[in-house]
Amino acid sequence: MKNINENIRARRSFIFAPALKPEMFPKALSSGADIVCLELEDGVAPKHKLSARKNAIDIVENEKEITDKVERVIRVNSIREEFGLHDLIGILNAKKSPQSLMIPKVKSASEIRIIDDLLSEKNLNTRLQIIIETNEGLESCFEIAQSSKRIDALLFGLVDMSADLRCPNNWDALYYARSKAVHAAASAGIDIIDGPHLDLNDEEGLIKNCKLAKNLGFCGKGSIHPKQIPVINEIFTPTASEIEKAQLIIEEFKKSDTGLVVIDGKLIEKPVIRNMYRILEIAKII
Repeated sequence: MKNINENIRARRSFIFAPALKPEMFPKALSSGADIVCLELEDGVAPKHKLSARKNAIDIVENEKEITDKVERVIRVNSIREEFGLHDLIGILNAKKSPQSLMIPKVKSASEIRIIDDLLSEKNLNTRLQIIIETNEGLESCFEIAQSSKRIDALLFGLVDMSADLRCPNNWDALYYARSKAVHAAASAGIDIIDGPHLDLNDEEGLIKNCKLAKNLGFCGKGSIHPKQIPVINEIFTPTASEIEKAQLIIEEFKKSDTGLVVIDGKLIEKPVIRNMYRILEIAKII
């Protein structure tokens, strides 16, 4: 009955740490974010790509035993580009593999299958997070989401997506694209994380967009600064009432011999159970 992803973790928030400045990595780890991502892609100029790659690999290789719950990720460049291929080769040949790779600008499932095959050839356990931020990627997101058992999450890249779709970067204009990405992640039983709110001084807007994202089905949201993280974490943390409701529904289904129960006058069917277990697991992890 308890059919949930064995790799489930709290993925309420993430923040990028510039691989060009390795001294900032410990600060990012202590920021409160559930995911810290070493950046090799958009935040690094072409002339600095080699240095950033070396720093990221050095950080992974030299980090001692991990005692916190922060998920470590490296965002590589697109594997359709030379920089991305070199990132992948460097990681495949490193002495120690990263926990996870974030793959940007994915357009097709074949890209992910290639990465999966290469990681498997090296017997690496590295997980994957996939950014859906192109029109082609959006069109193929269902197949992409199910292209590898290594995938733990999709991320919605709102800036690149809005540019590719030639629409404003706001909630209403990207509602369909967000919904499709959420649907794809749900179909694969993986997490879905929304892109960051880009106005650092607009806390009201951050709160509003976090709540909209949560209601749509997102499990978390990116941040551009540590000061956004407490707000994001609070909104995406299961509330006491949500936890109580999940416990009640699970207990009622355990006592029932049917595929549905009635709680507070509302009919609840068995497929709801999976999400109730997920809520309890996330609460336990946090």
